[in-house]
Amino acid sequence: MALFILLIACINFINLTVARSIKRAKEIGIRKVVGSTKKQLTAQFMGESILLCLIAFTLALILTKATLPLFNSLSNKSLSLSYLFDGKLTAELIALFLLTSFIAGFYPAMVLTRYEPTKILYNRFQVAGKNYLQKSLVVLQFVLATCLVALTFVLYQQFKYITSANLGYDDSNLVLIEQYDNHSKGQLFTKLLAENPNIQEVAAKNAGNNSTIGKITSGEIINFRKDLITPNYLTELKIPMVQGRNFSMTNASDSVDKVLVNEAFVKKAGWTDPLGQKITFTTENNKTAEIIGVVKNYHYGSMNENIEPQLFKWQDVQDLNGFYIKIKPGNTTQALAFIKKAYQQVYPMSPYSYNFVQASNKLQYSDIEKWRQILFFGGLITILISFMGLYGLSVLSSERRKKEIGIRKVYGATVSSITRLLTTDYLKLVLIAFIIATPLTIIAARKFLQTMLYRIPLSVELFIIPDILVILLAFITVYLQTRQSAITNPVKSLKNE
Repeated sequence: MALFILLIACINFINLTVARSIKRAKEIGIRKVVGSTKKQLTAQFMGESILLCLIAFTLALILTKATLPLFNSLSNKSLSLSYLFDGKLTAELIALFLLTSFIAGFYPAMVLTRYEPTKILYNRFQVAGKNYLQKSLVVLQFVLATCLVALTFVLYQQFKYITSANLGYDDSNLVLIEQYDNHSKGQLFTKLLAENPNIQEVAAKNAGNNSTIGKITSGEIINFRKDLITPNYLTELKIPMVQGRNFSMTNASDSVDKVLVNEAFVKKAGWTDPLGQKITFTTENNKTAEIIGVVKNYHYGSMNENIEPQLFKWQDVQDLNGFYIKIKPGNTTQALAFIKKAYQQVYPMSPYSYNFVQASNKLQYSDIEKWRQILFFGGLITILISFMGLYGLSVLSSERRKKEIGIRKVYGATVSSITRLLTTDYLKLVLIAFIIATPLTIIAARKFLQTMLYRIPLSVELFIIPDILVILLAFITVYLQTRQSAITNPVKSLKNE
């Protein structure tokens, strides 16, 4: 992305230098007449390019120091300006500086040194040809800009999708407290919490992930995630049953030899009728349990992870260390204060901390969020530089054609027709860039989305909306400037003729 931005800046420099070359034509003509060689002129223009790049490079270092905290925040890094003094990196920066100076200055120098002094000094000079390279460079920079804007839009939609998707359970107003020091006071803690009217319900589960293996009736060994829960865990989190029943407080055997499994477990085992099937825990002295219910799949982890086979076993709250506390909406502050007080009363020697499950779930996508922010700022800088260049080109084009505009107005051309004439050329280039950028963006977006297990579908709107935005901004940029040229009094442009 940094290379894209630098390349667009170089393209702007080349285009604007060539476009304003008509203003330096007489200078070049006089230099040639008094004996300047092509090499000397090339060295002069390359020197100017190097000087401008040196000033820009110096300002860039100052700007880097000023914006480093923002960049560290965006990229989740702890970079320091001292890193730039690494020998290898310093050499790379010098090489980048020299390469940028050469790219930005070489072509303009070649163009400017070709001008014939006789034509220049006798006012027969015109910018030669149809400027295919200049137009191609405008197209290239808008291809890059359009791609970045469209990819930013795709990434934003993907992030919005995975952070707002239904996880299969209700994580709103749900507080999780994990206690690792003392497992024997869980019942007292939950009892205290249940007395507060701001707390709707408290369920418990083993903290962390516990993966194990078991043997099903067919003899196949299955790897699965084993979760120890209290009977109200599924109801508190609103995780539905698709078959059978949940654990029942009135059925004592449920806590001994009954288990629940999720849909992924049933699919892995290949069962058509899972109820009543047996599972042997080979790591627990071959204890056997019977399946009494099937739980609907839910995303207990990130949406970038597959839902694996999962088994639930009833466990007494005394032996669990993860407490899921559902608080009433609108009473968060009071509920949190009470939870802290109750925790410190039951576990006075243990450090207190809590997490909102919903916030923790969103934190899993922090990398995607960082990329979204980085792409947004990169796209913004790219658009800004591209439109600065487009505006500059339209200004110089209007300046070069001011006598033509004056003559057209004298012969009756309207402001709108002249504006349309001056605007159309650049909008054609932006439209060509749009046509080229769209398939490239689709390919890049498809490759990115393939890394996601759950992803938004690629639709036309994902690319049309940002592309229309770029075209609209380009139109406004050129229109405002060209209209100003079109309403200029023709006497001003023709008085020196």
